[in-house]
Amino acid sequence: MALTLHGTVSDNTVALDRKTATPLVINGDMQVAQRGDQTGITAGQYINIDRYFINMINLGTWSFTQSSDTPAGQGFGSSLKIDCTTADASPASADNFYLSFQSEGQNLQVLEKGTSDAKTSTLAYWIKCNKTGNYVVELWDRTNDRHVAVLKTISSADTWQKVVCNFPADTSGALANTNARSIMVSWAFDSGTDYTSGTLPSSWASRTDANRFVGTNLGLGDNTANEVLITGVQWEVGTFDANSIPTFQFEDGGASLARCQRYFQIIGPTGSYSVFGQYYSGTHARLHTSLITEMRSAPSIAVTGTLTNEIEETGVALRTPTSVGIVGSSTNTIAFAAAGISGGTVSNQVIWRDYVQCEAEL
Repeated sequence: MALTLHGTVSDNTVALDRKTATPLVINGDMQVAQRGDQTGITAGQYINIDRYFINMINLGTWSFTQSSDTPAGQGFGSSLKIDCTTADASPASADNFYLSFQSEGQNLQVLEKGTSDAKTSTLAYWIKCNKTGNYVVELWDRTNDRHVAVLKTISSADTWQKVVCNFPADTSGALANTNARSIMVSWAFDSGTDYTSGTLPSSWASRTDANRFVGTNLGLGDNTANEVLITGVQWEVGTFDANSIPTFQFEDGGASLARCQRYFQIIGPTGSYSVFGQYYSGTHARLHTSLITEMRSAPSIAVTGTLTNEIEETGVALRTPTSVGIVGSSTNTIAFAAAGISGGTVSNQVIWRDYVQCEAEL
């Protein structure tokens, strides 16, 4: 088997390909943003850049945009920009604000966590902020409720900085080899004292909230001029420094999108003819569609768009149902029922013209 060398050789250290050729971080170059830019966000939710979640408790108002501001000469076309639009300079003790992404346990077996062969790991990324200060990067094993963290510093404002975070191995707490939520990686940019009053866990330990973000003083929410940008997120098995870590592994756009669509996908843009079915009574229609790619689990749906759930029947004016919901779903298909339609003709074909957001997030 041929070995591929990455980066440079430093202090007799050689960075080799890890056991899997697929990046552990999905959409680390921030290229996929199916939900579109978001403004006025005041609570935790999945944000515009696929696979990323903002955890937020009562700490200001924020916007999340896909930016073209990226570190020069690194090959990145996009970054996630987080912008404070309503400040909170005095967070209450229980308040927090941190960015995270989560992985399935079956995708992290390469870490061999919870065994005598457990591996160290290294997280790397590029970050830029208008402020200087400290923030915490945390791994939280949600299966076994264990965590470990490192404190990092933004030392130069408005400057792209590559950051490398080394994490120790954990011989306790095996990760379930399933599609369930496993380790969550987080960047804590602001926090109340409930999360900063203890001791930062430099080795793996049972999760204690008071220890999670100790040393965080960046205070990103204290002024509406504040913003932070991040891109090039990668997670490697082994211990590396800035010289020895493998180069960022870019995926082609189609592969990256398909990996994101396992968790979130949009069926049919507004006005398209993508969901088909027929009337089974004069007031009810049954519709079905195949999903773009197989999802992590049977998805939930949200009906969105500007056409108000219009149902089109051949040769008949558009009709608007009073409700639409899932009557059956799997990881690759969904069946819908549209109710409250007037004057339908039994067995006639119908087309649903709005688009559907399908979600099977962790």
